[in-house]
Amino acid sequence: MVLAWELSNTMDAGFCVAALEGALARFGKPEIFNADQGSQCTSQAFTSVLLDADIGISMESRGRWMDNVCIEPIWRSLKYECVYLHAFETGSELRVGLGRWITYYNTQRRHSGLAGRTPVEAYRRNRQSGHGGGA
Repeated sequence: MVLAWELSNTMDAGFCVAALEGALARFGKPEIFNADQGSQCTSQAFTSVLLDADIGISMESRGRWMDNVCIEPIWRSLKYECVYLHAFETGSELRVGLGRWITYYNTQRRHSGLAGRTPVEAYRRNRQSGHGGGA
């Protein structure tokens, strides 16, 4: 499930920090946060939010392909089902299109890997049963 997202046309870490803080505020803190080694996720601004909340950080590195195995299909689907199919001309159009797709993905798209549930349904079920972390 996509817990939070932001869009930016810069490499500044601020939009990543905003998404992280939004997810933590809405969903609580996980035990560990998986991140890639991009400049936004390795920045002091981003990692300090995780460290201050006592959240473990797992960085994708050689031999750690499992860290991001769950998120890569989401990015692939987002690109092929949304971004590549539409000729978004402005950042505003892109933001609206991404928002629609993420809402669809979270609330309507059923996944065989989730026993036919949507990501929201699976997330709620895991939370109610005491499984699964926060953000």
